[in-house]
Amino acid sequence: MEAGFSEMRNELQSRDALWRRIQLECQQLHTELLKIREYKDMQEIQIKHQSSCVQLTEQVENKNAELLLLAQSQEHQREELNKIRNHVYREEQYHRSEQERMKREISDLTEELHQKEITIATIMEKASLLERQLKMELEIKDRLLAKQQLLDFQYKVIKSENAHLKDMV
Repeated sequence: MEAGFSEMRNELQSRDALWRRIQLECQQLHTELLKIREYKDMQEIQIKHQSSCVQLTEQVENKNAELLLLAQSQEHQREELNKIRNHVYREEQYHRSEQERMKREISDLTEELHQKEITIATIMEKASLLERQLKMELEIKDRLLAKQQLLDFQYKVIKSENAHLKDMV
């Protein structure tokens, strides 16, 4: 996209340079035209040089025709330049709107990521709490199991003593 903008800028600069050359030529032709008109006036004063005067008039007419063509070309160049400027402006506007859209999208994704990080942190905290609770319950069950095994052992001992006492009685 940047290359497109560079091309358009280069094209604009090229057309601006052409425009300036055309204007300079117009100024030179105007100066030349003024000189020709002065020369023509001098020739009209001198009757013997009437043929030169006709020739100068033709030259002036030719120069006028050239000036008219240059003016038309200049107008065409101005229209082209305006088209290119409008195109560059539209492209820049599109580029800016795309940048804004991308900034909003990045901001939304960043916010979503932040929310997910908070959720993960909360889940990790709950998992840690549950793990501690589970460890405590396992410890309690281990103690209860040890007590039960002790009670089972004591029961078997008492049962064995009772059986032995019954045998004795």
